[in-house]
Parts: sequence; structure tokens; C-alpha cells
Amino acid sequence: MASAVRIVLLTGGSSGIGAETARMLSLAGMKVYAGSRRGTVSKECEGNELIVPVVLDVNDQASVDTVVASILEKEGRIDAVVCNAGNGIAGAVEQTSVEEAKYQFETCFFGAHRVIRAVLPAMRAQHFGRIITISSVAATVPIPYQTFYSSAKAAVLIYTKALSLEVKGFGIQCCSILPGDTKTGFTAARKATAASEDTSSVYYETFRKSVGRMEHDEQNGMPASKIARAIVRQLQKRRMAATVTPRIDYKAINFLVRILPTRLMLWIVGLLYA
Repeated sequence: MASAVRIVLLTGGSSGIGAETARMLSLAGMKVYAGSRRGTVSKECEGNELIVPVVLDVNDQASVDTVVASILEKEGRIDAVVCNAGNGIAGAVEQTSVEEAKYQFETCFFGAHRVIRAVLPAMRAQHFGRIITISSVAATVPIPYQTFYSSAKAAVLIYTKALSLEVKGFGIQCCSILPGDTKTGFTAARKATAASEDTSSVYYETFRKSVGRMEHDEQNGMPASKIARAIVRQLQKRRMAATVTPRIDYKAINFLVRILPTRLMLWIVGLLYA
């Protein structure tokens, strides 16, 4: 049985948390297949022999299957998968269509499921595997006007915990990382739902205030390296933690969410974002 992670499949590996994770994993001696829709890597990762860019669309099952099969053919194994690919939408629930909500879940949740489902047979066969998903503090703290982002990340968190119970007998461990506000290009890439752009909407002013506060916090948030470092540490451990929340203040927030009465917790979140 393998005792260390050597071959890693990383999704969303071309920028932000993914790019920094690829770089740090390579520094730790791991070979990283960095997947993205463009099949590129950041400038910092170019020319690194331990970082292999691959064209991977987590919303396309054929793309996922092709990449997994190619890695297995070349390497004979996949020791770990880091499901980092994600997206974000913002808007009032009333102003979010079913199609827009599906867009949010397609990449964040079902994209992770496609990749994990594709690598599990190989991990079971080798009786070794590490699965890391990127959830969010928003999975435990409901963010108004980003309801579907919070919901998708909460789904990822529960999925990872339940999966860990199913696969532990096969030598496979699962961990979910819960970042707080992080300074990346994710902020600029967040999409507003179509109806939320209506300036005459009863939600418009509060929506803009809420998202503006979130954008400010993100752009003044922790660097992507903080999250990447947490991922590397878990993959180097003999026993991964079930969940990891980088930075002490966000750990404190998650603790308070668990112990405070729900009404009080929602009141506090409302002061910040509603």
C-alpha cells in the first residue's frame, strides 16, 4: 500500500487557490495534474516539470473520464484529488431562476461529484486515496444574496463527510477545506443574476450593499497561499482531518455558529450582510 501522496489531480488549477495549490504541492515533491477548461497554468507554474496542465471541464463527464484515464495510463495511479473548481452567483432568491441556481450547483457540487466518482475505482483498487474538497465558511454561515453559493458549499461539505464513511474501509480519506474571505480573481468572476440588475427592484439597494461588503472583505482577505498551505499539510498527514478552516478568526466563527442560538446567529449575519 502506498504510504505517501505522489500523484495529484487538481481541478480549477489555472488561477487563484488552484494555482497556488499546484505550486505548493510541487514544492512538496508531488506531481500535479492541474486541470482547467483552458488547460493552462499560472506564470509562476510555467516550466515546472511537476505541474502538468490538462484540459478538464468538470461539467463534462467525457472530459473528466478522459483526463482520469490518461493519468492512470501514464502514472498507474492517482493518489489524491483536490476538487477546487468553482463559481459564484449573487442575487435575491426571488430573482434567481432555476437555471441560474443550476449553474451554481453544476460546477461547485456536481463537478466535484463527477471527478470524485471517476477516481474512486482506482483508489479502491490501490487501497489508498485522499480526497479534498473546497467548501467555504459560507457553508456554515448563510450569506444573504448568495444563498445558492452557501447552499452549494454546504452540500459539498455534507457530501464529503458522508463520502468519508462510505470509503474509509478502502483506505480512502476525505477532507473538506473551509476558506473564509480570500483575495483571488473569484470576486471579479462572480455573476449577478439577471433580475437582480433591475435598479427598480425592492431588493436592489440591499443586494448591492450586501455584495459590496462581501467584495470588500474578499479583496482584503487572506492570500490564496493560506488555503494552499492547508491543503498540502493535509495531504502530507497520515490521517487527514475531516474539516479544516484556515485562520483562527474563521475557526472562531464556525465555533460560534455551532453554539449560538440560530436566531441570534442570523441576526448577527443580517447586521453584516442584509
